Amino acid sequence: MKRKFVTNLILLLFLNLLIKPLFIFGIDLTVQNTVGNEIYGMYFALFNFSMILNILLDVGITNYNNRNIAQHNYLLPKHLSNIVGLKFLLAIVYAIFCLVIAAIIGYDKIQFHILFFLILNQFLISFTLYLRSNISALHLFRTDSLVSVLDRSFMIIICGILLFTNILPFDFTIEWFVYAQTIAYGTTTLITFGIVLGKTGRIKIRFDFSFFRVFLKKSYPYALLILLMSFYNRIDSVMIERLLPDPLGKEQAGIYAQAFRLLDAISAFGILFAGLLLPIFAKMIKQKENVGQMVKLSYTLLIVPAIIIAISSIYYNTEIMDILYTSNTENSSAILGILMCGFIGIATTYIFGTLLTANGSMKYLNIMAFGGMVLNVVLNLMLIPRMQAFGSAYASLATQLFTGGAQLILAFIIFKLKPEIKYIIQLLLFVGVVAVLGTLSKQIDQWIYGYFAMLAGSVFFAVLLKLFNLKDLYKIIRYE
Repeated sequence: MKRKFVTNLILLLFLNLLIKPLFIFGIDLTVQNTVGNEIYGMYFALFNFSMILNILLDVGITNYNNRNIAQHNYLLPKHLSNIVGLKFLLAIVYAIFCLVIAAIIGYDKIQFHILFFLILNQFLISFTLYLRSNISALHLFRTDSLVSVLDRSFMIIICGILLFTNILPFDFTIEWFVYAQTIAYGTTTLITFGIVLGKTGRIKIRFDFSFFRVFLKKSYPYALLILLMSFYNRIDSVMIERLLPDPLGKEQAGIYAQAFRLLDAISAFGILFAGLLLPIFAKMIKQKENVGQMVKLSYTLLIVPAIIIAISSIYYNTEIMDILYTSNTENSSAILGILMCGFIGIATTYIFGTLLTANGSMKYLNIMAFGGMVLNVVLNLMLIPRMQAFGSAYASLATQLFTGGAQLILAFIIFKLKPEIKYIIQLLLFVGVVAVLGTLSKQIDQWIYGYFAMLAGSVFFAVLLKLFNLKDLYKIIRYE
């Protein structure tokens, strides 16, 4: 299992490092610089609004299905025929809820137009994720890795033409960004559906309401968890845009988006870990294998980069934002350092939360997530009116550290894992070393050289402190 995890993780990271940064920094960032913070802030708030409610598209189906099919492969043809029909019904429910709540909130005609396409995009994303859950549940990780970058690859091509050529006789607008997403997501969904059909043969779409009732009863705890986590991960920009007067709210949401984009980009790699680990943990738990070593390996591979990224973002926040954006970087750079520290909590969630999900410990996870949601909303209500986007950044940091720590403690209790004092000391010592390297690197005249010197030195000390044991990793890849 260790070899399967590490080798497929390497492929997954390679593909995503190749494609996703190109999309985020080449396309998404260019779009914001092109249309301006106010327009992009409006889009960003609408996008997060559609993300919060997209649990109605999934109701826990994807995570439950991944765990279930990983443990019972033979159920795939039967479940696929029924779940495809269920997904279309849920899409109608999701669209109605989104549009009704949008009307209550008071969105205008332009916002409704953009929201309509964002609703369609969320359905396509959700449907593709469900299809991919079947691919990864069958442990076809290489195929899933290739599919994981399809949508962004199409977006790079389409938006690259729209942004960087004069082929089309119109100026680029935020609407065209949304339309390009629809084309890219739709194409990816069709390709992924074809791959899954290749594994199951022809299917007959069914609307079996007795199956729906039984399946949803089993999946709803996963749905509740995703809903609660979506609230405390995505509500920030919506609350900024709604709590502050217009146009300040849109502008502050845009400033927050500048920093959040980088956190979102880094978090995407944590999602890759979770996607690989969920079926692996589920199978190990079913076969009553000890998960301790796999947990330590995966956590180390994620938490070490998380520490480096968090601390380097504090030391080099201004330089990073100045090179990426053309306006408001004096505000968004400070927000970046705050948000990136929260990535340590997010990284912890992706490992220990995935372990608890694979175990079916949904009651405890939902209690934790509810606490995180309440904490986040209360802090946002208190801090946004006084500190604007900075208030949301601090609310996010507190929430991510709280929820990550809670899941770590839960996993240790439920799985009776024993904390290794030596390992804890190694991590704390590593934090101190990275901070020292950050201070020393600032003495270098050219900041870019200092930044990369800090990163290289941090990796070197991770190996020196035996957090990264290259010999053991080689053995896992080569022999195990």
